[in-house]
Amino acid sequence: MLIIDKYREVFFMQKKKKSKSEIYATSKHIHMSADKARRVIDQIRGQLCEDALMGLELMPYQAAYPIFKLVYSATQNAKVNADFNKENLIISQAQVNEGTTVKKRRPQARGRSFIIKKRTCHITIVLKDIFVTE
Repeated sequence: MLIIDKYREVFFMQKKKKSKSEIYATSKHIHMSADKARRVIDQIRGQLCEDALMGLELMPYQAAYPIFKLVYSATQNAKVNADFNKENLIISQAQVNEGTTVKKRRPQARGRSFIIKKRTCHITIVLKDIFVTE
């Protein structure tokens, strides 16, 4: 804490330190609504990575393929960058946030227009190694 005046104080916020046992992967501006992606993310949260990848391949949802690519990328990051074993990785956190919405106009009868909303989302996956202690 750094004191400027007698009456005012300035606090320095410290960034949350990233754990050595966690690997992050983020995908931004995916062309689908956040609700559709959350339906898939809720099913894989807390699973082992290999089980989640097998489940994502068999899911009939449109959102399964971009999430499959993201989880696969995160497992490869963990394998190459941190020397983690793929069998020991678990999806500890998975979140979907809404992104920007692109609005297009479609012409209608009598000179009117209709707005088409193209929604996007941001997906973040956090993998954790089960056997690594901090």
